[in-house]
Amino acid sequence: MFKNTPPAIRDPVYLMHRQWMSCALNLAKEAGEAGEVPVGAVIVDDTGKLIAEAANRRERDQDPTAHAEILALRAAGKALQNWHLNHCTLYVTLEPCPMCTGAIILARLGLLVYGVDDPKTGTIRTVANIPDSVCSNHRLPVLAGIMESACRTQLEDWFAQRRRSKGKN
Repeated sequence: MFKNTPPAIRDPVYLMHRQWMSCALNLAKEAGEAGEVPVGAVIVDDTGKLIAEAANRRERDQDPTAHAEILALRAAGKALQNWHLNHCTLYVTLEPCPMCTGAIILARLGLLVYGVDDPKTGTIRTVANIPDSVCSNHRLPVLAGIMESACRTQLEDWFAQRRRSKGKN
């Protein structure tokens, strides 16, 4: 099965990251179908157990803070009965915004894995680098670009469809 596949692609850690990002992509798809910007987030603990999952709900909840990351962090804190998530990994399809980055840092997240950079509001590495700034009290390990193409395509297709729909009205 893996005979001609490069060793890095067969790496169990890489495959695990792809598995969880696939879950986040499925949540993002559901959000997009519900009229939300398609962003999904999954939190797992250091044993690989699913702790929380969420998708954007800003439109449905009429809540500006109902980003997938925030909702997943809240659910994880409740599930673990602890706001310290230092042994958890957050998988999210899009690079977090300033609000979500702040919450991730305050949760002392163990690892952030995201799919695609956000050239408008990404504050992990793209527009700003909050985790490495002097205002950050937590050094956040980050892995970017997992399933980047799939994450980018999902967002681009959703926005293109939305523009087409608005043009027909």
